[in-house]
Amino acid sequence: MVDDQELERLLAETESDKTERKQSLAHPDAVAQAVCAFANDLPGHRSPGYVYIGADDAGVPIGLPITDQLLLNLAHLRGDGRILPVPHLTVQKRTLRGIDVAVIEVHPSDMPPVRFNGQTWIRIGPRRGI
Repeated sequence: MVDDQELERLLAETESDKTERKQSLAHPDAVAQAVCAFANDLPGHRSPGYVYIGADDAGVPIGLPITDQLLLNLAHLRGDGRILPVPHLTVQKRTLRGIDVAVIEVHPSDMPPVRFNGQTWIRIGPRRGI
């Protein structure tokens, strides 16, 4: 995973084909769709995409408690059988701007297309699409 300075830089930028922010894990399917889209790497960056959990749309950490259970739930997205082929990702608790957030680093797949629940998700700028 990249260093905190790079994560903070990406967090401060608007959402893009490299970053997505969620305030919580209230909608785990949306997080899984983002993981799938970053794994598909449609723009061809050949570098990871990042999903931040615990940050608002402006890229400001909101102070969501980043518990071990939350981290386990995020890591479970990788192996629950709904994203195939299984993506290569890392889940970490990081302190950015003095506040804890969960960060999922998703590497481009060697075997695209990656599908979530049978649908291929892609990232088009700041939006996800099928």
